[in-house]
Amino acid sequence: MFESRKSRRAVSAASVVSAAVAVVIAATALPAGAAPAAPRAAGASHAAGASQTAAAVTVPERYASQKLDWKPCPEVAPGLECAQMTVPRDWHAPDAGKDLTIAVSRVKAGDPAQRRGVLMMAAGGPGGSGLKRPAGLAKAAPSIGGAYDIVSFDQRGVGASTPLQCQTQEELDAFFAGDFRDRSPEAVQRVLDNSRKLAEACGAKHGDLLPYITTEQTVRDMDLLRSLLGERKISYYGASYATMVGAYYASVFPQRVERAVLDSNIAFDGTWEQFETGQPKSFQRRFEQDFLPWLAKNDATYHYGKTAAEAKATWERRRSALHDRPLSLDGGRTKGKTVDPNRFDSGTIQAVYNSQQGFPGLATALAALEHWESATAAERQLADRVFGSYLSPNFFAEFLAVTCADTPWNRDTEHWVRRSGEDTAKYPLIGARELAFSATCAAWPTAPGPRVKITGKGVPPVLMLNSLHDPATYYEGAQRAHRALKGSRLVTVPGGDHGVYGGGNACADGIVDKYLLSGELPARDVTCEAAPAE
Repeated sequence: MFESRKSRRAVSAASVVSAAVAVVIAATALPAGAAPAAPRAAGASHAAGASQTAAAVTVPERYASQKLDWKPCPEVAPGLECAQMTVPRDWHAPDAGKDLTIAVSRVKAGDPAQRRGVLMMAAGGPGGSGLKRPAGLAKAAPSIGGAYDIVSFDQRGVGASTPLQCQTQEELDAFFAGDFRDRSPEAVQRVLDNSRKLAEACGAKHGDLLPYITTEQTVRDMDLLRSLLGERKISYYGASYATMVGAYYASVFPQRVERAVLDSNIAFDGTWEQFETGQPKSFQRRFEQDFLPWLAKNDATYHYGKTAAEAKATWERRRSALHDRPLSLDGGRTKGKTVDPNRFDSGTIQAVYNSQQGFPGLATALAALEHWESATAAERQLADRVFGSYLSPNFFAEFLAVTCADTPWNRDTEHWVRRSGEDTAKYPLIGARELAFSATCAAWPTAPGPRVKITGKGVPPVLMLNSLHDPATYYEGAQRAHRALKGSRLVTVPGGDHGVYGGGNACADGIVDKYLLSGELPARDVTCEAAPAE
């Protein structure tokens, strides 16, 4: 569900990887000047029904008349320009509450004579920053950078925009510490207590903002950006969670979309809960069917086991040893911290997003743990990168704000104790931490925001891409999203990396480039064979 640190290279052509969903009530939107939606009390839930979501939203003049003050921002990325725009806290009641700031960025088309419009991008996560992405895509895909002004933004709640942070890094590290596989009553209760404490901290610090950190509010920010850029329509590229952002935007503003590419798709046919409960199976599949066989194939290098079963046994033995004796990561940026079972799981989870860099990096770090006393400085530094850190407080606060309140969530903690126990037994890599995430959403202090039904009605044909063994945005969910988005085309890559475009598959990259440059789509769904991991 996350945009992995190590998976970012998997969409290097876009510098954009990076975890869904939509809903049940059709949404439309009209241009600025339409009749306003009925106002509601600040902090009230949008979940009363379809009318508020479907109603046209007027853009008050104070927002519509803004001028973007573009300035070079090389401290973010070379060649990038940045600006800020002001948006209402709540698009459905723009006069209620404090305004928010959205940081935006762009790289102008490299060939003005061939410029064909704006390509907007969004970040994955939820919680990833979008500001650097235009520079990365323009550099890695020069034909696209030549034809488009590439723009992006930090989503409301993220980074340089009005930010969220529920806990300190130390508090968040404590949330993730220990061994989530421990199902003793004391350990389970500790997880429940920590999850409730985290949800309460978010409510205490950001109770006036949390109800409006939603995908539906974000796409209205995007449409204001489109308007301020002076564009009647935009094209779009988004990966991971940004596929949901794109699908929402196209459903709320179908008349504003020219072309759209959704890469590594969240199952936006249902709810976040439905999507996330499918991930334990897909991460376990990626670990056992892709990474462990690869590790065994390279036993001469890593000495971790000559078969997948032997490699798994070595991994489990190391994890078990860390339960009783966490390993100190002396030196590096995590000086004083230790690798415990949860940190061991987390490093493995992040690495399996990408086979080209993630697999070798994880394997080297695993091998170093097996001879830690004699490990070289380079090996220790790599182990520090793989196992030494969790998510940032800003990323995780945004992730929770969106996933816990975009769509309804089962708030029965006993249900999650039972469900997580089953998934820990069957799919331990991700299933073991399911309770911590789900119990936080069960205790979340805000009600669900407006829901958008994804149908494809009025939307030009959308190009979708997905790998068969993507651990985060799993293929079964992508197929459901494809069926929900009528008229879309799905490009399938029989590999497992998260993020297809720019990942080295010439077939898939060519289809995307041709579509964005000429509008040409495959006549039907396509499979692009992937080269096996070495």
